[in-house]
Amino acid sequence: MAKYLLLKHYRGAPAAVNDVPMDQWTPEELSAHLTYMSDFAARLESTGEFVDAQALSPEGTFARYDGEGRPPVTDGPFPETKDLIAGWMMIDVETYERALDLAAELSAAPGAGGEPIHEWLEVRPLLSAHSPTTD
Repeated sequence: MAKYLLLKHYRGAPAAVNDVPMDQWTPEELSAHLTYMSDFAARLESTGEFVDAQALSPEGTFARYDGEGRPPVTDGPFPETKDLIAGWMMIDVETYERALDLAAELSAAPGAGGEPIHEWLEVRPLLSAHSPTTD
């Protein structure tokens, strides 16, 4: 089994087919979307392929170490993840192809008008002790 992170982006990926921002959805459309996501996760949990999923708050700050005894440096001249990453789902599947199939299915979550979003999801394998390196 290999773990993959399915990343949902606010921006930075190609536009979804049904590209109406979530803050413009009706309460019913939002509820249908969240139900789809929950049902998808429950199905993967029943097959042992679900690890975890989280939606992310739009608030966030970059921070980095700036030397002994100094306060952390925050923010900078770069795009922040709060502007890019909306949420994620981690899966544990047998093959890369299965990860792609699940990402494609997840991208069909309903959005505005109840129509599938067809959003692009980033599929990223997790590094492990046995992962190849690019030395």
